[in-house]
Amino acid sequence: MPVSQAQPRWQRRADARPQELLDAALAEFVERGYAATRLEEVARRAGVAKATLYLYYENKLELFKAVVRHSLVAAFDELAKEQRDAATSARAQLTKLLAAFVHRVAESPLSGLPKLVIAEASNFPDVARFYHDEMIRRGREVFTGVLERGIASGEFRAVDVDHAWRIVIAPLLLSIIWKHSFAAFEAAPLDFERHLDAHLDLLFNGLATDRRKRIRR
Repeated sequence: MPVSQAQPRWQRRADARPQELLDAALAEFVERGYAATRLEEVARRAGVAKATLYLYYENKLELFKAVVRHSLVAAFDELAKEQRDAATSARAQLTKLLAAFVHRVAESPLSGLPKLVIAEASNFPDVARFYHDEMIRRGREVFTGVLERGIASGEFRAVDVDHAWRIVIAPLLLSIIWKHSFAAFEAAPLDFERHLDAHLDLLFNGLATDRRKRIRR
C-alpha cells in the first residue's frame, strides 16, 4: 500500500527523510544563517515543491533539528561509541576525539552549524536550547568521561573536569568561528592540522602528571 495511504504524516517523516532535502537545508543554513533561510529556497535547491518539504517537516525549526540530528549528532554518537569500545589510553582517546572533530566538522560544511547557533542563539532560543540538549550535553558526557578516566589511570593530573572539558574543545570551536569570519582576510587559509597539533601539544603538557613539565605561576 502506498505510504501516503498507509501512514500518518508524522510516521512518514520518521520513516523517510529524503537526503536531498537535508543536503539542501544544510547548504542554505550554512550560507544564509537560520533567520534568513526560507523553506521555499530549500525546496527549490532540492528540486522539489515546497509542499513536498512540508510532508516531512512542519516548519523551519523541525527541519533544522533534522539536519543537526542527521549530521552532527549521528557522527558524534558513532565516534562516542568507538571511544567507549576502544581499549586505548585516555590520551589516545582524547587525541582521536579532537582529530575527528577537526576532520568531520571543522574542515567540512558542518562547521557552519555550530557557528550559526553561536551567532543566532540570543534571537532564537529554541534553536540554542535544542543544540544544547542534543550536542552540548553529549560533548560534556564524552569529554568529561575521557578526562575522568585519564585522571583515574594517572595519565592526567587532577583537574576540575566540569570546566576542563570546555577548555579542551574551546580552541577548536574558535577555529570554526575564525574560518567563517576572519579567515577570508588572511593571506593563507587556516591550517586545521597545525592548529590541532599546537592545541594537543599545549593540552597534554598542561595535563601531564610529570611535574617537571608543569609551569608554576
